[in-house]
Amino acid sequence: MADNVRKYRRTAGLSQEGLAEAADLSLSTVRKVEQGGDARVETLHALARALGVTTSALFATEAPRSVVGPQDDANRQHLAELRRALMPPVGLSPHVAEFVEAAELGATREHVRDARALYEKDRYSSVAKMLPNLLRTSEAAVAALEGEDQQHAMIARSQVLLMTGQFLTQVRQYDMGYFALAEAIKLAKENGQTLTAATGVVGMCWLLLRQDRFDECEALAARAAAEIEPRMSGATTQHLAVWGELWLRVAASSRRNNRPDVAGEARRMAATAASAMGREDMSFPDHWGGFGPATAEMKAVEDLVLDGDMRGVLRRSDEGPLSANGLRALGGVTANNWNRHRLDVVRASVETGEHQEAIAELKRIHHRAGGWLTHQPMARHVMTDLLKTRKRTLTQDMRDMAAHLNVVE
Repeated sequence: MADNVRKYRRTAGLSQEGLAEAADLSLSTVRKVEQGGDARVETLHALARALGVTTSALFATEAPRSVVGPQDDANRQHLAELRRALMPPVGLSPHVAEFVEAAELGATREHVRDARALYEKDRYSSVAKMLPNLLRTSEAAVAALEGEDQQHAMIARSQVLLMTGQFLTQVRQYDMGYFALAEAIKLAKENGQTLTAATGVVGMCWLLLRQDRFDECEALAARAAAEIEPRMSGATTQHLAVWGELWLRVAASSRRNNRPDVAGEARRMAATAASAMGREDMSFPDHWGGFGPATAEMKAVEDLVLDGDMRGVLRRSDEGPLSANGLRALGGVTANNWNRHRLDVVRASVETGEHQEAIAELKRIHHRAGGWLTHQPMARHVMTDLLKTRKRTLTQDMRDMAAHLNVVE
């Protein structure tokens, strides 16, 4: 990466000082990157924008850093049962599953809805405990049934795998999450469930985004959106929602990859879907879980963060669809989408020096979703920035939040 940044800087005829000024970064940050130091994706995006290249052009293939320590050991132990249920060992002989009583299909669907509700309520440990049995009993149902009943069992299992993939992506267990989502998409496609498969693609794109695989995410989402493009006059709410969510993934990936024109067109397509819906819809597993006019607006505000327009973020975050009245009229948004949006507000508050407002918002997020917050690198980044820029003595609330996010003062 250091070599790539240096190469593109020299091609552009810029000194390190010139690149720092063009990217609105400190000279020390540019020097750190060119010396092989780590950098946030936001920093790389700013460098790519200044250099006129895609963000992904700056990435490089290198050996990963060692991941060791108590936290890594604990994660392996906590997810051992889920890993056994999702990814059993494969040998030379056919896999023989342990005997498990097949689940009744209606019960499977109900349990998926229960797992989703727990997920939205930030009860990740409860979700982790539910999923192994759901995976085993849904697999047993597919093996035990035949004909049309087996097809329905496969559809139910694809929904279990969707929920599993979403949970694993949220807690950043990407390899397991990829496996679950790939299996969900495959099963749904084999059984003619195009929208369910497209919902899996939405989830796959989220996973790719979290891995900074911007080119692949954009291409995958755009291709799927073209394949399921609805007729606006007769499309169901769920069809519009899946299509709109795919365009949100196109926008998010292309925007982070320094392709603003593609992102702008994708935002317009998502807004078209949201406008046709008229209000929010949260009917998982019919689609990924939350889309409508307010969700589209929240994701558009993310662009202002990437542009560095923090005053715009603070202004727009409480206007129109995102005002209290707007949210009530549109039916509300999912907890995860709302909390992620409010983290953008926290970041904007920190960067404009409004530290008390930032901590107050973080406390509100913590009250709603303390577990979710610990899985958000952005929360740690903004808390780190606050500690670095704070000139006055830290308040107790600031110290408590730093401790919750495991950020060293």
